[in-house]
Amino acid sequence: MEIIFGFFGLIVLGAIVVGSVMLLLFVARKMGFVNEDTADNLRGIKIPYLESIGQSLVTRFALVALLSVLMSIPLNMVDDVVRERSRLYNSVINNISNTWGKQQHLSGPSLLIPYTEKFITESILTDKDGNERKVNKTSYKQRTAIVLPETLNVDSKMQGHERTRGIYKSLVYSADLSVRGHFNRPDIEGISSHIDEIHWDKAWVVLGISDTRAINKVSALQWADQTVDFEPGTRIVSLVAQGFHAPLALNENLPRFDYSLDLNLNGSGGFYFEPFAKTTNVSLSSDWPHPSFQGSVLPGKREITDSGFEAHWSIPHLARNYPQLWVIEEQKFDLHEFSAGVNLFEPVSLYSQITRTIKYGILFIALTYITFVIFELGIKRRLHFVQYGVIGLALTMFYLSLLSLAEHIDFSRAYIAAAGLISIMISLYAYSAVRSVSRAGLVFLLLAALYTILYSLLKLEDYALLVGTVLLLVILAAVMYFTRHIGSNSEKEVELAPQDQAETVR
Repeated sequence: MEIIFGFFGLIVLGAIVVGSVMLLLFVARKMGFVNEDTADNLRGIKIPYLESIGQSLVTRFALVALLSVLMSIPLNMVDDVVRERSRLYNSVINNISNTWGKQQHLSGPSLLIPYTEKFITESILTDKDGNERKVNKTSYKQRTAIVLPETLNVDSKMQGHERTRGIYKSLVYSADLSVRGHFNRPDIEGISSHIDEIHWDKAWVVLGISDTRAINKVSALQWADQTVDFEPGTRIVSLVAQGFHAPLALNENLPRFDYSLDLNLNGSGGFYFEPFAKTTNVSLSSDWPHPSFQGSVLPGKREITDSGFEAHWSIPHLARNYPQLWVIEEQKFDLHEFSAGVNLFEPVSLYSQITRTIKYGILFIALTYITFVIFELGIKRRLHFVQYGVIGLALTMFYLSLLSLAEHIDFSRAYIAAAGLISIMISLYAYSAVRSVSRAGLVFLLLAALYTILYSLLKLEDYALLVGTVLLLVILAAVMYFTRHIGSNSEKEVELAPQDQAETVR
């Protein structure tokens, strides 16, 4: 609404200035400072030099430059409205993400095994008689070993959904995950020479999910020869902040522990994973046709079609910077430093397109003015500077019209509707000035061509500089053509002036 009031304010300001001049003239007449004859004479005074300046081509181009700069004011006002609507859109998208589910990160699984270290220290005590004796002091420390899997196979099927709030739409997804793999029996005994007891019966498995509120369903953990339900929390928030765990009673005599689980969760934006295993294999498929693969490594295989995409990663543990086994209390590693995944990318944001359109605003307005100057040279008739100002305001209203329409229909149709509306308005305005249907039709064709070129600049982003440069060269060539004889008439007059003077003397 601010931009509408801003345009209205410009119109009101112009009306106030004109009204003030008319009021001053009326008061001057009533008070006798200016009589009717004097006013009529003042209206009839003509200054040839000023008239020639006003009709010169230099003045017209200076007017074009001045008005182009002035039109940046309403353009900036429109840009502020676009930014405000964009912030509102992002706020709505964030609210939808908070309620449906944020971007999801899968961390794990990992196996945690607590153990106790026993330390015996020898000290010498001296009694009051000076006798010395040796005393052994025993102390215990609790430690936790974290073990990563040998293999991790993740199969994810992501289904895209569209959620609407008001006039805004947000892309979200639901994902079915199948997690499979195995752990080898860890060599906990080799971690330290002071191990007193390994608590195999107090181990637990952790699976990290960045937004646990969006979990819809989780199956029980199938672990070797047992089935275990998950419990909230990870119990290692310093490494994996969000997720869940399953307590285990490990059979230390087994050389291998197979695991599997299934879960369904919601998310938005994208899905990422960390390569926890020695060999991590992840397969992602979705019905969204615009994936943007991100992270530390891209998929080795991918296939993108109009009906969706499929991608596969196979990542060895040598790609990351943390080992397969370490002690949490003694070593610190960032488990999230290496991740990979995909964003469900929306090809072009509406507001980014309109912002790009506004960036070409000054160029577009200047080209339109130059086109009108060339049009004036062709029809040998001048438009008033007020008419130039009104045309400039109409051109800036194109961007506000485009924003208003594009929030309800797709960008292409909104662009055609806004461009057609403004072109028709300016063409009718030009018809009222030149009273020629053919010339007004020519104005419409010129505007349609400029709007077509602007649309091509938006769509051909990689070639925008080339197309813009060609456009400027074409306009410059047209200006050079229509101004090629400027100055030649004055030179002829200078050459003929001595002959005319001689004839006058005779």
